[in-house]
Parts: sequence; C-alpha cells; structure tokens
Amino acid sequence: MTSLPVRTARWSARHAWAAIAGWFAFVILCLGVGITVGTNQATSVDFRVGEAGRAEAMAAEGGLERRPTEQILIRSRDAALPLDTDRAGAAARDLTERMRALPEVDTVAEPVRSRDGTVLMVSVVMHGPELEGRKNVVPLLEQTAAVGAAHPGLIVEETGSPAISKGVNDQRDEDLALSERITLPVTLITLLLVFGSVVMAAVPLLLALSSIAAALGLSMAASHFLPDAGVGTNMILLVGLAVGVDYTLFYLKREREERARARGTLSSEALVELAAATAGRAIVVSGLAVIVSTATLYLATDVIFSSLATGTILVVAVAVVSSLTVLPALLVKIGQRAERRAAHTAERRARRAERRAERRARRGKPARAARRDGGEDRAHGEDRPGRLTGALLKPARTRPALTLCLSVLLLLGLAAPALGLKLVDPGRDTFSRDIPAVQVYDRLNAAFPELSSQHRVTVRATGPDRTADVHRALTDLGRRTQGDPLFAADAEPRILTSADGRISVLEVAVPYTATSEKAGESLTRLRQVHLPAALGRVSGIDSAVSGDVARGRDYVDHENAKLPLVLGFLLLVTFLMTLWAFRSVVIALIGVVLNLLSAGAALGALVVVFQGTWAEGLLGFDSLGAIASRVPLFLFVILFGLSMDYQVFVVSRIKEAMDAGMTARRAVLDGIERSAKVVTSAAIVMVTVFGAFVALHLTEMKQMGFCLALAVLLDAVVVRLMVLPALLLLLGERAWNPLRRSRRRAQGVAPTAAPTAGPDGRAVENVG
Repeated sequence: MTSLPVRTARWSARHAWAAIAGWFAFVILCLGVGITVGTNQATSVDFRVGEAGRAEAMAAEGGLERRPTEQILIRSRDAALPLDTDRAGAAARDLTERMRALPEVDTVAEPVRSRDGTVLMVSVVMHGPELEGRKNVVPLLEQTAAVGAAHPGLIVEETGSPAISKGVNDQRDEDLALSERITLPVTLITLLLVFGSVVMAAVPLLLALSSIAAALGLSMAASHFLPDAGVGTNMILLVGLAVGVDYTLFYLKREREERARARGTLSSEALVELAAATAGRAIVVSGLAVIVSTATLYLATDVIFSSLATGTILVVAVAVVSSLTVLPALLVKIGQRAERRAAHTAERRARRAERRAERRARRGKPARAARRDGGEDRAHGEDRPGRLTGALLKPARTRPALTLCLSVLLLLGLAAPALGLKLVDPGRDTFSRDIPAVQVYDRLNAAFPELSSQHRVTVRATGPDRTADVHRALTDLGRRTQGDPLFAADAEPRILTSADGRISVLEVAVPYTATSEKAGESLTRLRQVHLPAALGRVSGIDSAVSGDVARGRDYVDHENAKLPLVLGFLLLVTFLMTLWAFRSVVIALIGVVLNLLSAGAALGALVVVFQGTWAEGLLGFDSLGAIASRVPLFLFVILFGLSMDYQVFVVSRIKEAMDAGMTARRAVLDGIERSAKVVTSAAIVMVTVFGAFVALHLTEMKQMGFCLALAVLLDAVVVRLMVLPALLLLLGERAWNPLRRSRRRAQGVAPTAAPTAGPDGRAVENVG
C-alpha cells in the first residue's frame, strides 16, 4: 500500500508539467463526457417500495397511474370582499382556453367552488408520468401569471406537485449557491491561517473544486447505469469540498514537516516522496474506507440512497487520485520556485555580509559571527499542539481513566435522546413555506380539505369476468369509508377501470395532511379493517393501497427494515478496513466503538434540536415533530467513512512513532500531538462545509448538515483528543500486540516502506 503512493508521487515529481496537464485534461474529459451523455433522471418506477409501490405498478399496468396535476386557485384580491362570480367565471374560462392550447396539458376540469364560496379551483392534468411534470410545468405557470395580469381584480395562483417540485429545486439551487458563498471564504481563511501562504492555501481549494468538477461529469455518465434521484449533485458538493481539502491538507502538512526536518538537504522531489510514503498511504486507506463504507448504502435498495452512494464514491475516488497524482507535481513546482527564491535571497545576504566584513576589515574590527537562522527550528515544531489543543489533551495525559469515563458519559448522555427518535418521510407538508407554490398549497388545503391527501386502492383481477364483482366490492368499500370520520364524507369516492377491465382503482379522499397522525390512522383503518371486509369475499384478485400517506409510511418501513442490514455490514467493513490498515484487532474494535459513540451523540442532539420546537426560531425551520427518514442511515454511513480520515491519520502517526522504537505511551502522546493541528484544521473545514447546510431552507438538508457538523466536531475534539488517547494510554502495549510481535520477528531487518535520500538528493526506497 505504501509503494503505490510513492511510485505515483515519484513519477509525478519527475514529470510535473505532464502530471498537471494530464490532471486538468482528465477533469475536462470527465465534464465533456458527462455533458455529452447528460443525466438519466430516476422515474416513478425507481421510487416504488413496499405495498404502495406494488399498487402503483398494478395501476400503471392498466394505464391508471397517477398523473401530474396542477390546481389553479382564483380568489378575490380583497379578502374582505366576497368572490365576484362573474369575474371569477370569466377568469376561469380564460384560463381553461389558455391551458387547453398548451401541448403539455392533457385535460382541464370544470371549475369547482369551495364550500365557503371564496375560492374557485381549476384542475389541470398534464401529459406524461408523474415525475415528468416538474420539467414541463413552466408554460403552465406562465399562463397562470398571464391570466392573473389580465384580471387585475383577482388573484390567480397555481400549486400542485409539479409546481412545488420546481419550487423546491429552485430553492435548493439558491441554497447551494449560498452555502458555497459561506464555505469557500471560510475554508480559504482557515487554510491561510494553517499555511500562512496564499499559494499554499489555494492548492487544496483548487484540487477540491477540480475533483468536484470531474466527479460531476462522471456522475452524469454513471446515471445511465444507476438513475440519478436528484440528490447526487448535492452529495458531490457536500462531501467533495470536505474530503478534497482534507486529503490535500494531510499531504501538504506532511510535506512541510519533511521539508523542515530536512533543513534544505533534500530536493523537492525527495520531499514529496517522503510525504507520499506516510500521508499518501493514509489518504489511500482513508479514501478506501469512505468508499467501502458508503457502498453499504446500496444494500438499502433505494434509488435515493444509491444516488447518494454513487456521488460520494465518485468524488472521494477522484479526490484520492488528485492527491496522489497532481498534488505532488504542484508541490514540486512550488518547492522549486521557493528554493530558487531562497537561493537568490541567500546569495544576496552573502554578498551583503561579505561587503560588511570588508568594511569592518578596513576599519580594523573583527568579523562578527554568522547569525544563526532559527526559522527551520521553528518550522520543525510547527505541528506541535497549540495552547487550546494542549489543554484538551492534558486530562487524557495526566488522568486517563477519569478522562475516559467522563468523556464516554458525555457522549452517551448526548446519544440518549436518540431512543425517542421518530421518523417521517419528507413531502409537501414538510417543505419550506417560503416557496410560493407551497403557500398556495396551504390555501388549497384550507379551501378544499378533501384534497389534502388521497388513498388509492388498486385491484387486479385474473380476468375481465371479475370486473363486476370488483366494482361492487369497491363501491361497498367507498361507502364504508364515507361512513368513517377519518375519511372525507363530502368527497364522492371515484372508481377507475382499465380498458381491459382487469385493473380497477378506487380513489378515497382524506381531509388531513399526509404526515398527520389522523391520516396515518386512516391508512391503518383502510388496510386492516375496511379493505378485508369489502374485498375479502372476492376471489382471484390482488389488491394493494397506495397514495400520499401510504408512500410515506411504506418508505419509512422499508428503510427501517434495511437499517439492521446496512449497519451490520457497515460495522463489519469498518472493522475489517481498520484491521487491514493497522494489523491490530484492538485498534479495529476501538475504531468501531468510537465511531458509534460520535454518531450516536450527534443523532441524539439532532432529536433534541429538530424533533422539538424550541430551536425553530434559532435555526429557522418548522419542526416536523420527527426526523427525516433518510437522515439517520445517511449519518451513520457517511460519518463512519469520514471518521476514518482522522482515525487513519492519527493512528498512523502513533504507529510511525512505535516503529521508530518509542514506548506505547510516548508514541500515543507524540502521534496525537503531531497530528493535532492538521486534524483540527481539517475538522474546521468539514464543520464549516456541513454547518453551512444549516442555513438552507429544506429541513432535511438542515438536519443532515447539523448532524454531520456536530458529529465531526465531537469526533475531532472529544473522541480524538480525549477518548482515544485516554483509552490507548490505559491499554498500553496491549493495544499493539500484533504489531509488537511482528517487530520482534523483524528485529535486525531494515525497514522497507519509508524512502530515504539517495546520492542525488532524490528519495529512494529501502529494500532491506
């Protein structure tokens, strides 16, 4: 594993311009291919899960699937005045004519007046499948606005799944632009503080952004094998900037450390090879850990998680490649430029010193001793911890048992609220109320409560001879629901039948929003009581229930069923990756437990903040009374992968110190002290990137950003500076038994991994 980064770095260092040109050609090629092939968006078929998915598949078989539908509301501009019937009717006729002329429109229904007479509604059914509506809704919105302008005394406004989806996408794009405006400057400032150089600070950002660009192109091509659910781009931007900067930061800091240690005796080419032998290996191991951990999301068999996994895997893989290939080339060119500048500076100083010595000699004064430059000494210790880090590390160093107990109790206390976790599938009722179409949706539900949500009972018979029996049974089912207070009594149930008579769909209205408890109770009542009573006596049929409520519940149930499988494999692969990297069962177990602690603590804090209402004003969200169903699984998988960054980097430094002959105690303290500054800097970048998502409008993205930012902060501060050192100090040599045995067997044998300087100043690998 060490030889691959070293060989790659050696080639890049010796062919720097070719490596740099090749990298940017690769980025352009990826983007070009992606733009050429385009993105294959997921369809309604890809989102089907559970009984609701089975019902939708049967309905689609008979051509009775749900269609994209828009509702246009016409109301008086002055709320104090009643709706003018004549003016509203004229506006409705104008709207109907305009809509029917659009190629995107299939049918336009007759206007319907609300029970209180204040709103007139026109329903418009669009061509194509349900999810295609958001792509074709713009002409409808334009015509709605034109009707409103032509009838200034009325308010004409539009809502519906297509309009809301478009509004959510537009808001998400604005939010992502906002997050970039926040994260890029903060990241640049952090890197400037770490390196004190604009050039060195720009390198991580340049590689992270170019890695993101390449991954975006690759994700477009990959979508033709795994459809994109519309979230892959978000994940590439979210994870790409974090890991891209982190990997480059690890490499850069190690190269600077080697440069300070060499004190000018090694060339830039040799220095990047030395950095590649240590930081390069850590980057490869960390990247593989993130990729393997994220790949467990495919086990969820869900198109959204598959999109998240694909985006994350691609951007992490590209970030690793950039760190191993173009980064060494850039460092060599920057180093050579610095060496030439240093040589010119030294030459000027030497000439000035020579002239001063000549003047003193002419005056008969003795020459002054050459001033010692302590810059290298200062640079050599630049990775020693600062005051804050030293203060955080002191308890583990002086009282490890007490520190371990208190830190673990703190994390367990934060994790405790996760026991009360409630999950909900985000939908129209959970979107930001800043979106105009969502505001109209609220007014639609107030004026027409029977349109709040809908159950669709789909029945497939073995043949058309069963059509009459099915129709009678569905009619009976409709009467049963009308007599149930959980259903809309004023809305007449509607039965649709396919052309061949084999498929029938009963549409039943519910006067509650899809995420409400009442709507959930109505679904339970329908599936467990009314449906068996009405259809139980009809043989030779297959039935299932879908609709707004069923989709959400079945999706959450599907995720809950997959959660043990995904988490089980996640724990297993994390253990195996750490075991492979460090050859220690104890270290591997420690890595799994620490990841569970930090993830559990972040999830518990998420429940406290977002499941209640006390933080709504502080963070700008409307509480769902639950957590978005995708967040917990996403949190565990992504965090387990990202935590390996710190785990690998810190433990690698400890292992290096032990390989150098240090005792276990001294190696732990030395490794953590030397890695503290870079881990803290990397954590600041990640917390900034993830924390910026808390400023977004979409509640689900807020929850993801908050959870990841807090988890990374806890992992970098509490876990890596308190729990890990305290635990390793208490375990001592026992944590490294396999390593110690291998070292005893290898006594007297020269190390083979780390490169040293050859006669020409270049790094060569030992072959002891």
